[in-house]
Amino acid sequence: MMATAALLRAAGVGVGDEVVVPAFGNVDVAEAVMAAGARPVFADIDPVTYCLEPAAVDAATTPRTAAVVVVHRFGRPADLGPLQALGRRHGLLVLEQRESEVPEGPYEEVAQRRERAAFLDSRLRGVRTPERGIGHTYQQYVVRVPGNGRPDRDAFARAIRVKGVACRVPVKTPVHRLPGFRQCVSLPETERAAEETLALPVDASLTKREMQRIASACNALGGLLQPAL
Repeated sequence: MMATAALLRAAGVGVGDEVVVPAFGNVDVAEAVMAAGARPVFADIDPVTYCLEPAAVDAATTPRTAAVVVVHRFGRPADLGPLQALGRRHGLLVLEQRESEVPEGPYEEVAQRRERAAFLDSRLRGVRTPERGIGHTYQQYVVRVPGNGRPDRDAFARAIRVKGVACRVPVKTPVHRLPGFRQCVSLPETERAAEETLALPVDASLTKREMQRIASACNALGGLLQPAL
């Protein structure tokens, strides 16, 4: 957070300025903007990459906008080209930030995560697996559990935890819904992602048998994923 705030201040971003940021996780990014004296403005995400969607950033830009902070999500790099072009068009500073300050790991560890992610890609049924993308390191393997008016993701998570699968909800509440950051803004993809996403384990330490158990536990719950009558 301090590094982002320092970069914003160094670029002259401060009181009276707005900075476009994602609301899907990373409250520290919004906090960094406020620490620099500026106001965070939330834009929606791309439903595939979970990173800022360029058209949404463009729509959120005003004469007071001074910068955009792009967060690379779940180990998948954001598509910076369109956002950098937007920055040049509007004269905005475009900063990049990783989702976590924790290193992604050595090449061998990343390769093993990719191998486990590919295994789940080929085995899972009834959930939407992540798009691979160029350079994806799978710091988190995030699937979408389709909603149908019931808390399917939460019920699904509880059921596979009972079977020993250490899953987690990556973003429980979008930042624009948190106290101190609430804004009346329409972010449908952010809201949907917060309701549907679930991170499954792909740690390099997991054995083939453990990976098979994860896939079997998920696939056994197909009934939870049927449309409500």
